[in-house]
Amino acid sequence: MKRSMLTPLAFVVAFGSAMTSCQKPKGQVQKQLAAASADTVYRDTAFWQLTHDAHPVVKGKETLPVRAVCVANDGAVWISTAAGIFVKHPNSREWKDGIPTTEQGPSFAIVKAADGALWMSNWNKVYRLSEGRLQAIEGMTSPVGSLAPANEGVYALGPKGAWLIKGEPPTPLSYTVARSVRASMSDGKGGLWVGSDVGIYHGEGDSVMHTNDTTDLISAYVRGIATDSDGNIWFGGLGGVSIRTSSGKTIKMRPANGLPSIQVNCVEQAPDGSMWIGTDVGVVRYTGFKKHSLLFSRRWLLNDRVTDISFAKDGTAWIATDGGVSAIHRKRMTLASKETYFYDVLMRRHIREPWIAGQCKLPIAGDTTRWEGDDDDNDGEYTSNYLAMESFRFAATKDEDAKAKAKKAFEFLKKLQEVTETDGFFARTIVPASWTAIDDGNRTYTARELADELVKEPRFKPVEVRWRKSKDGKWLWKGDTSSDEICGHMMGYFFYHELVADENEKKVIAAHVKRIVDHLMRNNYTLTDTDGTHTRWGVWSPDRLNHDPEWEPDRSLNSMELLAFLKLAYHVTHEDKYQNEYLRLIKEEHYLDNMSNVPRQNPGWFIYFDVILAAYQYPILLKCEKDPELLKFYEKHADDWIERRKNDANPLINFIYSYSRGKKAELSRSVDFLIDTPLDLIDWKIDHEKREDIQLVRTPILDEVQVSELPPASIRATVRWDKNPWSLNNGNPNMEREPVFWLLPYWMGRYLTMIE
Repeated sequence: MKRSMLTPLAFVVAFGSAMTSCQKPKGQVQKQLAAASADTVYRDTAFWQLTHDAHPVVKGKETLPVRAVCVANDGAVWISTAAGIFVKHPNSREWKDGIPTTEQGPSFAIVKAADGALWMSNWNKVYRLSEGRLQAIEGMTSPVGSLAPANEGVYALGPKGAWLIKGEPPTPLSYTVARSVRASMSDGKGGLWVGSDVGIYHGEGDSVMHTNDTTDLISAYVRGIATDSDGNIWFGGLGGVSIRTSSGKTIKMRPANGLPSIQVNCVEQAPDGSMWIGTDVGVVRYTGFKKHSLLFSRRWLLNDRVTDISFAKDGTAWIATDGGVSAIHRKRMTLASKETYFYDVLMRRHIREPWIAGQCKLPIAGDTTRWEGDDDDNDGEYTSNYLAMESFRFAATKDEDAKAKAKKAFEFLKKLQEVTETDGFFARTIVPASWTAIDDGNRTYTARELADELVKEPRFKPVEVRWRKSKDGKWLWKGDTSSDEICGHMMGYFFYHELVADENEKKVIAAHVKRIVDHLMRNNYTLTDTDGTHTRWGVWSPDRLNHDPEWEPDRSLNSMELLAFLKLAYHVTHEDKYQNEYLRLIKEEHYLDNMSNVPRQNPGWFIYFDVILAAYQYPILLKCEKDPELLKFYEKHADDWIERRKNDANPLINFIYSYSRGKKAELSRSVDFLIDTPLDLIDWKIDHEKREDIQLVRTPILDEVQVSELPPASIRATVRWDKNPWSLNNGNPNMEREPVFWLLPYWMGRYLTMIE
């Protein structure tokens, strides 16, 4: 429906290439690229790919919030909760009692000393675990809320006192700190830092320093303390993070500096030197004081409220949250190995008969061990993207498997027309006739319902019979096909024709495109359904676009679309009638003038889908136009378009532009996206509204509330390019999206030799 940490990139100077039989052979295009720009190429090098492994802590029917987490040297993960101390051993997913069951109860700190011993505190004891022996430490008054390993022993602090454990019995500290201790850390020199509800303390010997002055701290509430590689001390708490530098200055980190929440609960240094800040809205990682990246949402965390972080020897981050423990693993990957992973998922879960590339339903939200096929209004468009992807894969590799699968995708798209038994109208999608669960089932409208819909949308079409059975009884096909479907189809046919098809296959493509475009021409440039009327969105008629005010919102883009359809038909068939109509629409109906207004579209009419629909047209118009003046117009139009879309950091439109113009554009941002995209394709709910480091805005889409900063791929809903990347919240965890959104730009980059 048309309306409704990034790893630094290794770049070297090189020239790209783009094959087209429309205009120039590949060698000439390579020279054109070289002459136009000595841009860069990404050499595919290894980067760290993050993945999330969820470990909820369920006792009885209750999922326990986790207060503290610590990874032992043997890989066991220890946690404290309100119900007790538990441990998960390596290669197990079960949480077992970490101390005698009779001693379980509210538990607090778990830390690891330099000798590998674990120290733990609960409601009535402090424990030391070393070489499998659990020892209760006597001589202190429980409860102890904070433990801090040091060269001189282990500090234990709570509401009833503070002690240094270095022998038996523990020694009470000779200085006094607040009873509301939230964090403690050795200074490495015989002293102790303490964070509390009333500020920070530094004790050494018999003396103690205390401050809650706002020149030193954002606020008095301090909940986490850690030191970075340069000796700077990070104090996290209410309001943000206050950093006491080794030079004595104080740097304050607030939402304006990347913190998603002013509620900071913990601070830890990772093995790579980065600083991880746990907040009520996820964990943000800092490299230095400025470069930062966020992990939040169920994609990365069982709950966004992060209370503690511990790192394993292999760099895995074990994160305590209110929903359990989240393990953030990392592994070395390249774009090539990532492609292998995504392609395998695509083939296993996202190709359904007869050869449709699409999403799959998850009966249990977030669980990919079971999945079901799912129909979508845009199955044709998304499979056209898949067809384009396999076409570029074949063009880049000459792999016969890619060619065979591209042909299967084309045959499906052709079947969408054949199944309707019409002169050129085609279906949105098909499903086996045995399916009982389909979207947008047939229905009726009462006179009252119809009146209500027409007032809301005068162009509304009451489609009561949306699904029909095929003549052979094998399929149900969905009608009321929209403009976005035909735009996707034509783009797919173009790339299949140019990059894959042999001469016989080109004849089949030509006949199919001819059939569709002839249908449009016979029906006054409308996509006319079996009821004899145009579909709700399938209108390109000059009568409507130029003379019906209700169609003015679609005038500019639909004019561009129809010019591309006719140009493609002329290119593949060489029949003059298509070129003649193309020129007539330009000269008599002013379709080129209409198209020129795309950048000046009224903001009330602009939706993000329009960006992608325009992108589909540029390869056809730019590669198949021979007239110098028209080509110049299209080139400028494309140049202006990509300039306006740079901030989207969209690799698909960047590579489409690069292919169409013979220019390399926005490669760094495109590769950043490909690297940052998570392996997890579940469409987790992403809600940016809770973040304090961004603002809510009405741009680029006036009719939507969006975020002020483009979320990287890792923290946006699973990508479909027709969705607004600036969206405030989106996602459906009962769906897993097909990875074509990633595979298509990757293979375009490979074909263009922009990725090597």
